Amino acid sequence: METMSPLMLGFIGSLAAGAMTAVGAIPVLFGSTPSRAMRDLSLGFAAGVMLAASFFSLIIPALDAAGAQFENGAAPAAIVCLAILLGMGGVAMMNTLLPHEHFRTGREGPAAASLRRVWLFVIAITIHNFPEGLAVGVGFGAHGLEGGLPLALGIGLQNAPEGLAVAVALLGEGYPKGRAWGIAAFTGLVEPVGGLLGAGVVALSEPLLPWGLAFAAGAMLFVISHEIIPETHRNRHQNKATLGLAVGLVIMLFLDVWLG
Repeated sequence: METMSPLMLGFIGSLAAGAMTAVGAIPVLFGSTPSRAMRDLSLGFAAGVMLAASFFSLIIPALDAAGAQFENGAAPAAIVCLAILLGMGGVAMMNTLLPHEHFRTGREGPAAASLRRVWLFVIAITIHNFPEGLAVGVGFGAHGLEGGLPLALGIGLQNAPEGLAVAVALLGEGYPKGRAWGIAAFTGLVEPVGGLLGAGVVALSEPLLPWGLAFAAGAMLFVISHEIIPETHRNRHQNKATLGLAVGLVIMLFLDVWLG
């Protein structure tokens, strides 16, 4: 794999991470669904992985990359801060402009009522998975196998409980087991698209490297704050969710130091 181009590494890495949504949803095919508390713990784990990845795999390397380009101490911090805000704003804009449906808060966005419910769910999960693929692609595009592998492993780990959560929620909406699994698996396929985009941008233009890294971090931070954490706290399982977040954070930190 070390002989592959950053673009190909970004695609394969994000594809593998996205495929973990299908792996995580497999239990629904056998009628085995975890309790609500266990699902909230798993989603908390996903949030912890994404939080650690945002800072240790994206924001800190973005500061290093910006620092190598500018001698002024304020410039690197300003670039990274602005790119984080742009990343958060980008996902917020997608959340506003694209019709989609959340499992608890219902339909949102323009023309939502005219679309079939299954596609509203698919669009919602696409909004949330795209930043993850983008982050993996940016990691490979910026630093090759060494920079992208911890991100791909971490995002893949957190995609498994997300895939299960999506499939279980679809079962609750009346979808048959096979279709619930298929939709959950399909939502992971957007990640290679983000991976190609992220790897391509930073591989083609070195000055864009700190912007790409921090933008991807901001996009993931929005998903953590806007979607995952509120979802884990709705059923009074915040203690389990926080435990999951702590475990996910330290595992991702360990992977990043060990593999990066």
